Amino acid sequence: MGFEWLAIAMFVGFFFILMSGYPVAFSFAGTAIVFGLIGWLVGVFEPSRLLLLPNIWFGTMSNFTLLAIPFFVFLGAVLEKSGLAEELLETIGILLGPLRGGVALAVIFVGTVLAATTGVVAATVIIMGMLSLPVMLRYGYDKQLAAGVIIASGTLAQLIPPSLVLLVLSDQLGVSVGDLFLGALIPGLMLSAAYVLYVLVLAFVKPSMAPALPLETRQITGLALARRVFKVVIPPLVLIFAVLGSIFFGIATPTEAGAVGAVGACVLAAFNRKLNWTLIQSASHSTAVVTAVVLMILFCSSFFSVVFDALGGKTLITELLVNLPGGKIAFLIVSNIVIFILGVFLEFIEICFIAMPLIVPAAQQLGIDMVWFGVVMAINLQTAFISPPVGFSLFYLQSVAPKAVRTIDIHKSAVPFMALQVAVLLLVMVFPQTVRWLVELSAQPVLSK
Repeated sequence: MGFEWLAIAMFVGFFFILMSGYPVAFSFAGTAIVFGLIGWLVGVFEPSRLLLLPNIWFGTMSNFTLLAIPFFVFLGAVLEKSGLAEELLETIGILLGPLRGGVALAVIFVGTVLAATTGVVAATVIIMGMLSLPVMLRYGYDKQLAAGVIIASGTLAQLIPPSLVLLVLSDQLGVSVGDLFLGALIPGLMLSAAYVLYVLVLAFVKPSMAPALPLETRQITGLALARRVFKVVIPPLVLIFAVLGSIFFGIATPTEAGAVGAVGACVLAAFNRKLNWTLIQSASHSTAVVTAVVLMILFCSSFFSVVFDALGGKTLITELLVNLPGGKIAFLIVSNIVIFILGVFLEFIEICFIAMPLIVPAAQQLGIDMVWFGVVMAINLQTAFISPPVGFSLFYLQSVAPKAVRTIDIHKSAVPFMALQVAVLLLVMVFPQTVRWLVELSAQPVLSK
């Protein structure tokens, strides 16, 4: 054991700085500077290693896959700010209102659709919280069921393509983002189906917790309702098919599909007479902020990584993970626990740049399928995102929840949906074909015949 203790101290110091509330990008850079100087003084770090950084950064900027991030963020921002997401939720609520638990089912459906078009969690949770939570409470829904459905379905954007989590993970794992999108589709729909089944069973066993909407609230019927469905529901579904279908059938790369989606969102806004300069400006600003944050973290994390690797940190952690008693199973258990704990406190972007560079080399040495591993990590992150006491989706809903819904109600509401997500995670781990089937199917030369 040489000076590997410096690498351990570096990681611990970084984590404490991060937990103090300091911005993650500057936590990366500041820790790298301090421990780079210490390493230089004790003779284990050569400053010439930093000459690698320009090559790394230019390589990042020329990564065609990462260009998909601003396209998908812009797509989501347009749908959110144009009010199209609100109209979609209202229309599905009217359609499913006659069923017990119909509004909750509408929230799950819309959460799935928005996840498949935007990949943005915060906007989805806030929109559905503002619109559907007061309605469910007004018509007698259990507070915890209403809040839990919104939190869980809104967080589907973490997993269902075109998820920003998968885009960033593809870069860190070194796998095709198209394969990750394909691999995550079935597990994402499994989660959505699990939520639907839970609501239906609960509504059947305890009808008072999820009643049907009264007839007088369903004012639009017949031809008027059909027209509204055609105008509000069909276009987003067509957009989903255009974006994801073009990726899955090999017509376009994820980046090209993202550009199609961004243009398609503008077309939908124009079709609904909501496209204007203010909308474009606001969506562009949101896109620029998110993209700048991702790139700043990526640049600073690569600085951290160069110093950490020079101090022997990556080699040390890889050896520890590879040599765990129990081999692959022990590695999967430990890595899932670590990612879950980090996911309770940190955003997914931060986790991808902190933990993945340490875990991925060990996974590769153990011969683990990296596409399957990426989907498992994404499901894990989604579970952490709704975990009390500091899951981010809980705070998003809390910011718009009526006073009748207490903080403790929101936190308790997440527990049954966490259990459903853990169940799906275990199914995906036990049955890897839930991830691999579509990937293997797409690799067969069927379309070329």
